[in-house]
Amino acid sequence: MSNPITSLFNIKYPIIQAGMVWCSGWRLAAAVSNAGGLGIIGAGSMYPAVLREHIQKCKEATNQPFAVNVPLLYPNIQEIMDILVEEDIKIVFTSAGNPATWTSFLKDKGMIVVHVIANTKFALKAQQSGVDAIVAEGFEAGGHNGREETTTLCLIPMIKAAVNIPVIAAGGIASGKSMLAAFALGADAVQIGSAFAVAEESSAHPNFKERIISSAEGDTKLRMKKLVPVRLLKNEFADAVAHAEANGASTAELAALLGRARAKLGMFEGDMEEGELEIGQVSAMLNEIKPAATILNEIWEEFLVEKHKLNTLEF
Repeated sequence: MSNPITSLFNIKYPIIQAGMVWCSGWRLAAAVSNAGGLGIIGAGSMYPAVLREHIQKCKEATNQPFAVNVPLLYPNIQEIMDILVEEDIKIVFTSAGNPATWTSFLKDKGMIVVHVIANTKFALKAQQSGVDAIVAEGFEAGGHNGREETTTLCLIPMIKAAVNIPVIAAGGIASGKSMLAAFALGADAVQIGSAFAVAEESSAHPNFKERIISSAEGDTKLRMKKLVPVRLLKNEFADAVAHAEANGASTAELAALLGRARAKLGMFEGDMEEGELEIGQVSAMLNEIKPAATILNEIWEEFLVEKHKLNTLEF
C-alpha cells in the first residue's frame, strides 16, 4: 500500500508502533519495522546513554526505517537531541511540549519530524512549526492524554479538516476494523500502543502484560488532569489518585503522590498495586501475548478483509 505516510517513512504498511515508556525498547521497535510497520524507540524512559545503546542495537537488528519518540519535557533534552544527530536518526516523533522549540533544529539535520497532539489548536501549532505529519491521539489512548477528552471518532475528522499534512490516528486502535474506521475518518495511518505493549518483544514486565490481557471494560480511567492527564489501569495507586482528586487535591499534592519512578515501578518492575499502569481503553479487547509481527499482520489482514466487505456492500 502506498499513501502519504508509507511514502514519507518508506515503510510497507501504514501502521506505526507508539513510543511507549517502559515498553518500547529496541527489540519491539526492530520487530515492528522488520514486519513492515514503523517501530519506535520510546526515549521518555531512557537516560541518554541507554537511549544510545537502544538505537545502536536497533540498527543491528533491522535494516528497515525506525523512529525515536522524544517527550520535549525531557530534562536532558539537548543531550538527547545531540544523540539523535550523532546516531543519524532519520525519523523523530516529538510529544509533550511545544514543537516549535525543536522542529527546525531536527529538520535542519535532515530528519522527518512528527508531533503528537490531542486537539485542533495544537495540530495547527504543530503544522505551523513545520512538522511533516501529526499523530492525533484520542481520549481512548493510554498514557498521557488530552484534557479535552475528545474521542478518536471526533478528533480525527476535525484534525483532518484543519491541517494539510498527513494525519496518523491514535487511541483505541488495535484491530483491522478499528484501523479501517480511522481511515474512513480521514487518517493516513494508525499509531498503535496498547496492542504492542503486550507483544513478546515489549520491554514491559510480564506482570504488566498479564494484567493488561486480563483487564475488562471500565478498568482504565483518565486521572491526574490537574497535573498531566494520564489513563491508568485500576490498582491501589490509581485508587489513591482518585481519592485525592475527589477530595480536591492540589497539583502539588498530586505530584507528591505520583513521586518519582512510579511508572517504572509498575510497568517495568512489575508492582501491580503501587506502580503507575498506563494503558488504553482497548486493553479490554486484548487477550493474548503474541510476537509483534503476528500482531501487525493480523491487523493488516483484518483491515483488508473488512475493506473488501465494505467495497461489496449494496445499498
